Amino acid sequence: MRNASEIAQAHAVPTMQPLNIATGIRAELPAWVLDETADVPGVIPDFEDRMRLVHRLANRNYKEGNGGPFAALVADSVTGEIISLGVNVVLASGLSSMHAEVVALSLAQVRIGTWDLGAAGGPKAELVVNWRPCAMCYGATMWSGVERLVIAGDGTECEQLTGFDEGPMRENWREEFEQRGITVVQDVLRDEAVATFAAYGGSGALVYNGRQRNSPAAN
Repeated sequence: MRNASEIAQAHAVPTMQPLNIATGIRAELPAWVLDETADVPGVIPDFEDRMRLVHRLANRNYKEGNGGPFAALVADSVTGEIISLGVNVVLASGLSSMHAEVVALSLAQVRIGTWDLGAAGGPKAELVVNWRPCAMCYGATMWSGVERLVIAGDGTECEQLTGFDEGPMRENWREEFEQRGITVVQDVLRDEAVATFAAYGGSGALVYNGRQRNSPAAN
């Protein structure tokens, strides 16, 4: 038979544990980005020159240990004004969503003061990235309000050379953008992007795929 203490313990109400959750996130551009762009003008009229800046940031980013070899910027496609810059800060922030596109789009929204980068009276926003957006950034770009997407390329080189899993993408992803009023310009300084990916792949840097052992790109 159980004694009185055992019986009381069996019928005791479990102690309620207090809720233990985080209430905010923090991600920011690394300080070196401002140093790297100290000589960059606030207006860059040519989109190829804007892509050159993206390549420059992407090539340095992984060497600094912030994340993968990816960078992006948001500009006014009419005036060439640079609205925001972004680099991949997954490792620096500890947040898997902090891809270069998400960082650049978010900082552009902060600067403009609205979630809609296509709002009336605002700039004709353009996102410039050194490769086709991954599955996550595809959605982020689509809902951001940008009117144009400029990419260096969209083939298999990124995954093959870096080992990153970019996720499942629709074959008609360009058409989906176009249907929503987002013009896609591709193959802008493609060779420079491929060279950065190859250098990254040979550097021994961390490839931080979620569930890495099961991801297609890791096999």
